[in-house]
Formats: sequence, structure tokens, C-alpha cells
Amino acid sequence: MAERLVANQAPRFEMQAVLANKEFGKVNLEENMKNDKWTVLFFYPMDFTFVCPTEITAMSDRYDEFEDLDAEVIGVSTDTIHTHLAWINTDRTENGLGQLKFPLAADHNQRVSRDYGVLIEEEGVALRGLFIINPEGELQYQVVNHNNIGRDVDETLRVLQALQTGGLCPANWRPGQKTLEV
Repeated sequence: MAERLVANQAPRFEMQAVLANKEFGKVNLEENMKNDKWTVLFFYPMDFTFVCPTEITAMSDRYDEFEDLDAEVIGVSTDTIHTHLAWINTDRTENGLGQLKFPLAADHNQRVSRDYGVLIEEEGVALRGLFIINPEGELQYQVVNHNNIGRDVDETLRVLQALQTGGLCPANWRPGQKTLEV
């Protein structure tokens, strides 16, 4: 039986990554927590595929909105940092990513994908999992879906804002609306 992640401390991670400046570096949850940042951690199956660049570039195009909400975005696949860099250096018109505003992390040993319950063991790739972690390291939200369906950046931003209210948000709640009174 799968272990529940939401409302628990998120699995800690440190991974090699291609940073927004295209240099190799590391990303880790502890750093975001130390800087009092929310973490939007999303997994995708692999580089140089068809649905993945639509999601990754959509997240990058809206990165400033995440930044305004004190959130760091990290994309993760089981590919290497070298494959990530080659994909970033490929123009969007050629199914590449072009310049990104957030890091792409390499979970080449598949440990983080396994810890977050998104690894397809027999294929060595991750499902499309998205996790929102608060600055205290508590996993507040997760959604995992099949690899043939891309995610909605508007919904990710809406959920992040709902979580940041600290209140009870009814169905179809939108930023600026009141939360429920108890």
C-alpha cells in the first residue's frame, strides 16, 4: 500500500540541476525552506518528448507569478543534467525548451522519484507528479497523472494561492475571494 505524503514532512532531496543561467549546480528542499520559500516540485517523464516541453515552457513563461508568491519551481526527470542542457539549448521551434527561468533537476538514480511515489520502476521514468511544499517542509498538495496529459499552470497557481491563505477554500475558489468561516 502506498504511503501518504500530504500533511507529512516532504521527502528531503538534493539533486544536480541545470540552473536558470544554464550552469550546473544543485537544488535542494532545505535551501528553499531556509529561505522561507514554497516549493513547487514537478516531475515529468523524460527530455525530448512531446507533452513535456509544453508544460515546462508554460511554467517558465509564468515563473514571475510563482516568484511573486515566494515559490521556487523545480522540474525533475530521471534524465542527466547533460541531456537537460542539450534540451534547454534546443530552440522551442524545434521541440526544445529554450531559456528557462527555473532549474531542471536530474534524478538519474531515481531516488527522488521513488521517494515521491511517481517512479514507473519498469521504465525508469517518472509519472507527471506535482507537489507543493510549504516553507516548513510540509507537503501540502500532490497530484499525479498519466504521462499523456499535461498539467494546467493556472490551476497550480490557484492551488498555491489557496494554500497560502491558510483558510478553508471552497470548490471553485479563486484568488481574491473570501475563504470559509468556521
